[in-house]
Amino acid sequence: MSEFIPIIDENSAVPKFLQVVNAFEEAVKSDKMKVGDNLPSVNELCSKCGLSRDTVFKAYSELKSRKLIESVPNKGYYVSSNSSNVFLFLDTLKAYKEVLYGAFRSALPGRINVDVHFHHYNPRVFEDIIRYAAGKYSHYIIMTFDHAKVKSSLKAIDPSKLLCIDWDINVPKKSSFLGQDFGKPVYDNLLKVTDKLKKYTKMILVYPEYTNHPQDTVTAFKQFCIDQNFNYKIIYKLEDIDPQKGEMYFTVSDRALAQILDEISDKSIEIGKDVGIISYNETPTKKYIKDGISVISTDFRLIGEKMADFVVHEDHIREFIPTLIIERHSL
Repeated sequence: MSEFIPIIDENSAVPKFLQVVNAFEEAVKSDKMKVGDNLPSVNELCSKCGLSRDTVFKAYSELKSRKLIESVPNKGYYVSSNSSNVFLFLDTLKAYKEVLYGAFRSALPGRINVDVHFHHYNPRVFEDIIRYAAGKYSHYIIMTFDHAKVKSSLKAIDPSKLLCIDWDINVPKKSSFLGQDFGKPVYDNLLKVTDKLKKYTKMILVYPEYTNHPQDTVTAFKQFCIDQNFNYKIIYKLEDIDPQKGEMYFTVSDRALAQILDEISDKSIEIGKDVGIISYNETPTKKYIKDGISVISTDFRLIGEKMADFVVHEDHIREFIPTLIIERHSL
């Protein structure tokens, strides 16, 4: 019989059955309990922790659903796995998300399982999936977005187990954060290549109506153009894209990037000489497209690795990963 008995906090807002679940998960993770160790019997846990049988049964059922314990008739419950389950909630699946996920998965020990979900910036989907996931995982890594339901839904997650990534919005004060700044770094990186930009007569930001990219980038772009005396324009509709010689396109959408390249291919325009292009977010293929597309991007591989550190070491994180410009042929 295991000697480990969880400590129940009568004043905690966390339900008692979840306190039991969390305690045994932590005991297994910290090697206080090992695979094959027996858990206390239902009667023993009721007696020593002052819990009802329903509470203990509910806790043990939850531990079984997480595949952490199993039971044998007439022998009781035992630890069947030392794995942890991580809840990863992303916005959409894009090329740079694959880089982030690949780095995250590669840096995790094999005993850690990852359940991946996508919310597609849909508040109802976000709320429903968070409601389902709350209390079922050892760690939560979530991409937030700008909606009131995001903030209210995240109250169901223990902030000590929550890491919000990418966009610093609706992030609970006591949770961890790891992501990028979409404003000032855009201004600073454009400033680094001002001399190259001066060969173009007009700066154009393509910011499609469908994008969920933070407005901070638009503000930074405008301010840069004003401060550096650039003639500029913002395009919100893809049908308005019509590249001309002397224009420099900065796009936050890969769909828009593809259309810009299509439009250019139909004209006698040379990229990097007649027309400039900067794309937001690095992907594995942009360095090969048209001899190289310049990008402003954070390091998604590094974010993925630091996400793994959060899960493995459980350090509290509040960090912005640098956003840099990678100069290529298109500039």
